[in-house]
Amino acid sequence: QVQLVESGGGLVQPGGSLRLSCAVSWGSFSFYTMAWYRQAPGKQRELVADITTSGSANYRDSVKGRFTISRDNAKNTVYLQMNSLKPEDTAVYYCNAPNYPLSWGQGTQVTVSS
Repeated sequence: QVQLVESGGGLVQPGGSLRLSCAVSWGSFSFYTMAWYRQAPGKQRELVADITTSGSANYRDSVKGRFTISRDNAKNTVYLQMNSLKPEDTAVYYCNAPNYPLSWGQGTQVTVSS
């Protein structure tokens, strides 16, 4: 059974950093683009960043220069390094495979507040 397990969230002050991890129990992990999404209260889930099998990354404009997505195919894990966090980054963060949608994990809460 495929599982997505996100971790690393928490409460951080504006300007702080967090590193999110997503462990994926999926035999095809290394063959697919992976992505991080987020959903703020009362808003739709949105794509934050994605990374191809070769490591090419794309970001939504609001996080460019602050977030870095990476993956470790040997560990079936995708990461999101988040720096210079802003209150508007507050959301539940999820990972998934955009071209082969899997059942969503529980997500990890990120709260940016002073």
